[in-house]
Amino acid sequence: MYGNEKYDNRIVSKILEKMIRYSKGNREDINHLLKVHSYARLIGVLEALDGPELLTLEIASAVHDIACPLCREKYGNTDGRHQEEESEALLRPFLLEFDLPSEMVERIIFLVTHHHTYTNVEGRDYQILLEADYLVNCDESPRYRKNYESFRKNVFRTKTGIRLLETIFPEY
Repeated sequence: MYGNEKYDNRIVSKILEKMIRYSKGNREDINHLLKVHSYARLIGVLEALDGPELLTLEIASAVHDIACPLCREKYGNTDGRHQEEESEALLRPFLLEFDLPSEMVERIIFLVTHHHTYTNVEGRDYQILLEADYLVNCDESPRYRKNYESFRKNVFRTKTGIRLLETIFPEY
């Protein structure tokens, strides 16, 4: 599945379903992860990511906020720094049942443990995850809308992500 074999969309659906169960009825978390996944997939497809890279992006986008419930309980908030610190220990057992190649698991863990780090971005999957998460965060939170210009100038790099940002938020 990771090499030249055909990309299998069922695994992403199974992971999304597991994340929905993991969210235990928190509709804000569920809606957020589904929207981030949808934007990530849209940008990834339009930016011509190949099967393995797209699969990695889709899985990472589905599980990117896996630490939010723990962070709320442990810290009283979902600060990105805490999410990045707590994600790996949750991701490893979560992903185990899907029998993913180890290099893919490591990349997913890297992406999730850096999805609030906007410097030294390496890889189209990383770039697109940041853009997709911001598109959703900007819609959901006034705090992110305040940083629109900075994100547009300093974070967004893909043509598709920029087009979506400018189309979805024409008032900025």
